[in-house]
Amino acid sequence: MSRGDYSPRSGAAPVTRMLLAQTAMELRLTLRRGESLLLTVVIPVVLLAFFASVDLIETGAEDPLDFLVPGVLALAVMSTSMTGLAIATGFERSYGVLKRLGASPLPRAVLLAAKTLGVLVVEVIQGVLLCGVGLALGWRPSGGVSAVAAAGVLVLLGTTCFCGIGLLMAGTLRAEATLAAANGLYLILLLLGGVLFPLSRLPSPLRAVGEVLPTAALSDGLRAVLTSGDGLPAGPVAVLALWAVASLGVAAATFRWE
Repeated sequence: MSRGDYSPRSGAAPVTRMLLAQTAMELRLTLRRGESLLLTVVIPVVLLAFFASVDLIETGAEDPLDFLVPGVLALAVMSTSMTGLAIATGFERSYGVLKRLGASPLPRAVLLAAKTLGVLVVEVIQGVLLCGVGLALGWRPSGGVSAVAAAGVLVLLGTTCFCGIGLLMAGTLRAEATLAAANGLYLILLLLGGVLFPLSRLPSPLRAVGEVLPTAALSDGLRAVLTSGDGLPAGPVAVLALWAVASLGVAAATFRWE
């Protein structure tokens, strides 16, 4: 049996208990990292509050909040499931934490599931906080429960594809290189992802690139369901699904645990 595969042992915790325990540990580690909280909580809230209060860019929406809130929600998903996950996992790999966990009774599948659950819990907190700020600023979403359900599907797809990208960086690059690459990619996707201003404001070549990026697909999809009350938009769902399959496939094939 390979290292990290699960086999029943006397006194070993059930898989469910291990999953919950590791998820709680992942959350505690996240909450202890000040830079992670800055990236996942403070920056999205500040960006939403700032761009909602100043008239810098014409969004094309009747209410700028209809454009900004879904865009910043997409940014929050990206910051947590890609940038935060990549940096944390990259340094865990560099410090030998993953190697030690791989030699423990904890199955690798449970470790990855715990990291994913930890990301999703943080995203729920982000979503509640950002939606609360948006509502306080006057944002009024459309669509009711069906829109929330459709937004949840989009967030799950976005989380999957961004986790794949983050794990791809963390599993192939040195920790310092992962830090630089994750922050650099975060900035690129922020600028080209239609988060704070429409893609139509970009030059044609950059707009063409932005339209196939997962950040643009997630932000546009969230705007469609939360602002217009539409069902799941086929285009953004297809883009996110393709990115999810490709990123997870490559990450799984190239990830090095030590």
